[in-house]
Order: sequence, then structure tokens, then C-alpha cells
Amino acid sequence: MKREVVRVEPISSWLERWKAPASPVTRAGNMVFVSGLPPFDPATGEFAAGASIERQSELVMAQLKQCLEAAGATLDNVMKCNVFCTSAKHFTTFNAVYAKYFPHEPPARIFVCIPEWTGPFDVEIDCIAMV
Repeated sequence: MKREVVRVEPISSWLERWKAPASPVTRAGNMVFVSGLPPFDPATGEFAAGASIERQSELVMAQLKQCLEAAGATLDNVMKCNVFCTSAKHFTTFNAVYAKYFPHEPPARIFVCIPEWTGPFDVEIDCIAMV
């Protein structure tokens, strides 16, 4: 089965600007893989530096949804999410935002605390979906 790269604009262009060697979405057959993405400011394509964890969480969840849709999937098709965050203190706030996107029967998930990112942000999420 061949891997198909799915361009998601403007996210694909933002990744290229940052010289990130990653595609926002790949697809093979009925499997969709969404990369972990930083919370990009939709107006500028820059990292949402200084934004609250609530705003960063909203941005990454909206980007996740956009990437899924570009691949012909929806949030209902998500099987597993991996959440990476710089502090366990953000767990409750992130969960409140996450629950808006997965209000019923959420997918499997892990919340992993990491020490830092390569940029000024606190949260990233990736997922695997089936269509």
C-alpha cells in the first residue's frame, strides 16, 4: 500500500517555512495519520507564542480537524490521539477544550508531559483515523 501525502493549506506552507521535514497528513488505504503540529496562529502562520494554554489547545484541535477533513475524514473517524504537553498543570484546561471536539465516545488517548519544544508553545496533538 502506497503512502499518499495530503497537502493542507495553509498548514503545509507553514511547515515548509519552518523547514520542518514533515507532512501534516499522510494516508494509506483507509488509514489517516495526522502529524503533531504546533499551535500556529492562523493569521500569521507563526507559533502562537505567549497564548494561553486554552488558546493553544483550541488552535491545535482546530488544525487537527482541518487536517482530517483534508484527508476525507472527520473527528468521528479518529481511533487514537497522542497529546504532548509541557506541564501536567495544563491537563484540566486541555481536557475542557478536547471535550468540545470529542463530546461523545472519545477515541483512545494518551497525555504525555514533555520537558520542552523546539518553539515557544506548550501543546501538540497527533492522531490516527480510519475512513
